[in-house]
Amino acid sequence: MASIRELRSRIRSVQSTKKITKAQELIATSRITKAQARVKASKPYSQEITAVLSELASSATSLTHPLLTERAEPKRAAVLIVTSDRGMCGGYNSNVLREARQLIELLTDEGKDVVLFVTGQKGTTYFTFRKMPLAGSWTGFSQQPAYADARASTEHLIDLFMAGSGTTIDSPDGGEIEGVDELHLVYTRFVSMLTQTPVVRRVAPLVVTEDESGESTGLARNYEFEPSAETLLTALLPKYVATRVFSALLDSAASESAARRTAMKAATDNAEELVTTLSREANQLRQAKITQEISEIVGGVDALA
Repeated sequence: MASIRELRSRIRSVQSTKKITKAQELIATSRITKAQARVKASKPYSQEITAVLSELASSATSLTHPLLTERAEPKRAAVLIVTSDRGMCGGYNSNVLREARQLIELLTDEGKDVVLFVTGQKGTTYFTFRKMPLAGSWTGFSQQPAYADARASTEHLIDLFMAGSGTTIDSPDGGEIEGVDELHLVYTRFVSMLTQTPVVRRVAPLVVTEDESGESTGLARNYEFEPSAETLLTALLPKYVATRVFSALLDSAASESAARRTAMKAATDNAEELVTTLSREANQLRQAKITQEISEIVGGVDALA
């Protein structure tokens, strides 16, 4: 049985840990509100560009673009996986990485070579430890992503897709990389404070859809396109892909904060329960020692008498 000194040392240690987890919980709570506000603020632009592209595609049915065209025999697929830079967020990273592994297995079974791209230090460490090569990684912005962060990764992925398999292009690290025929995105969608769902989406060849919530972007509007519809389509489609990636980064940031808050709250509650248990055990041990000392004193008095 542990001594009173050991129990008190453990109590102090658990109380110190509790202070850390409580602070992390409060920080995550404050960040959730800001992350939700950013997700909400990004929706009008996403809905508007979706409406414009839908109208453009419906009014110019003869137009074609590589980002909209299915490849006859796709051989290579790029997968962008969104993870966090920091831990202490429960099953957030493990859930999205599990979904990514299932997608990789599915693409491999279809006979496609998988090219991995990752955002977030946790995902980079995960695949590096398992000796799975990464064609690119971006870190340092998982909690506060900016549109420039999404554009940096999207531009490279679009260049790979436009090149197609069998054609090599320059990579950001100075080497060369072969193009791909499909682009997939794996991230975590924020549903509520208690629910965050890993999602797999194909971003190229893309299908212009309504908002993810299923809400309509409004009544059909008549547009007059200037310059030509082909020029507009070429300019808007990469921006549309970048918008979808940026929305995924914002959703993931909100999900990360929510998962961290839930995990830290559970850790704080567990620390409180452990302190109570250890304090009770220490009190019982202290009372037992007092009782033993009293018994020894009474026994000594009886012996002297």
